[in-house]
Amino acid sequence: MRLIPAIDIIGGKCVRLKKGDYEQKTIYSDNPLEIAMKWEALGGEYLHLVDLDGAKADKPQNLPVVESICKHTRLKVDMGGGIKTERDLRAVLDAGVTQVNIGSLAVKNQPLVADWIRRFGGEKIILSADVKDGYVAIHGWQTLSEWLLTDFIADYQKVGITTVVCTDISRDGMLSGPSFELYQQLMATFAGLRLIASGGIATIDDLIRLRDMNMDGAIIGKALYEGKITWEELIDLKP
Repeated sequence: MRLIPAIDIIGGKCVRLKKGDYEQKTIYSDNPLEIAMKWEALGGEYLHLVDLDGAKADKPQNLPVVESICKHTRLKVDMGGGIKTERDLRAVLDAGVTQVNIGSLAVKNQPLVADWIRRFGGEKIILSADVKDGYVAIHGWQTLSEWLLTDFIADYQKVGITTVVCTDISRDGMLSGPSFELYQQLMATFAGLRLIASGGIATIDDLIRLRDMNMDGAIIGKALYEGKITWEELIDLKP
């Protein structure tokens, strides 16, 4: 299972939100690059970046931070937030990102995203499924769409998506444990899906349980920054 620390960026700083609420943010570091370099030094391989300013503005806003991390580390970085045009997509890939997370746009413009998957490859694009009450949320989690999560994933599997990161908004930043039942249901429903858990992870036991479920990866945020899981404990889980 991939262990993927999260760096959520607002104004170039590392922050965490509660339930996706921009008014409930905590700043954990003024220097995301330092965090990335610390993780790499411990032996980490993967990193998850979210441009929260970009998600709100519908255009990436923190590419210099992203490019700096990709330039100064060898981490395999996936990134999302505000990618709405092919120009945005290419700019993010040119910054050194390994995989691009597409969420709101995948809800609003399926033909465009399906075309990107066909041309850039299912390995380059991760479907970002942010869910609340069974429905996919968009615009930095501020709006619920009319798209059921299961329909969303099924339609994109048909056009070549292989990896989905699923975030339960109600648990994100709450340290209340991940949505094990939701992930079990998705794994049972979608054969061959590479599913990445996000939201609510609070303990090493949470990660062990996700690993034993054969999840492809787990994104860890607030638990790291508040010391519920140490960086050293996290790397000790690495295969």
